[in-house]
Amino acid sequence: MISSIISSEYFYFIILMILTAFPVGFFAGLFGIGGGLITVPFLFFIFDTLNIDQIYIMHLAVGTSFSIIIPTSIVSVLTHKKHNSVDLGVIKKYGIFVIIGVIVGTLIAAFLETNTLVLFFTIIVYCLGAYLLNLKDKTNKLKPNFNLLPRMLFGILSGTISATMGIGGAVMNVPILRYFGYPINKAIGSAAAVGFVISLFGAVGFVISGSFLSANLPLSIGFVNIPAFLIFIPITTIMARLGANTVHKIDKQKIQRFFGIFLYIVGTVFLIRYLNII
Repeated sequence: MISSIISSEYFYFIILMILTAFPVGFFAGLFGIGGGLITVPFLFFIFDTLNIDQIYIMHLAVGTSFSIIIPTSIVSVLTHKKHNSVDLGVIKKYGIFVIIGVIVGTLIAAFLETNTLVLFFTIIVYCLGAYLLNLKDKTNKLKPNFNLLPRMLFGILSGTISATMGIGGAVMNVPILRYFGYPINKAIGSAAAVGFVISLFGAVGFVISGSFLSANLPLSIGFVNIPAFLIFIPITTIMARLGANTVHKIDKQKIQRFFGIFLYIVGTVFLIRYLNII
């Protein structure tokens, strides 16, 4: 009797993971995001119903999200690269500062509560959404230009917030790259490349921190849940390719406005989460 209940519960969770993986992968390709904005809340809910230690549920959701983003972002980047929409120079000039931010964010996530960071992140997302919705296309007059100080500040900031929240970083980096003159398609493709760097170092960081804290979570390595990773990957990689191909068939201004609206929705979701926390 008990085993049948356990089996039915796990079957329910597997179905939830499969259904979540489809939009995660598509949006990963469409917007250059790793899907963490969708993955983390769903994984949090799923892990919560599994009666996992409440202290580590958010850590497990974030760490698992990063592991899922790694292959998804690779597929997204390769697809965008076929459309000449990835500037690998962004990684060379910007990546080191993002990595520093990811290390800082991983430490914050491991040892601090997240309610203040959720509110802070919500405000940032709303501001970035407003910026994109009101931004006029000036890319004909601008050339992509990253000076050292902006690279350092924006890289560390986006890496820190992304690592703490378990997201690939496009929420921060698409608007940042647009600000520096990148066309929306190239901003999305290049942000996906940055997302790979964030997810790789983020996943490693959460594996290490979970092991260091001796979390001993079921079917997990550190703060990365293996079954969730194996279920998500086949679906998200296929859907990421579909999303990345779709973005090049839509008007650039529509993509920009759509992404701005998407950020408003994300901000609202995080605001609701914050109000439930306090």
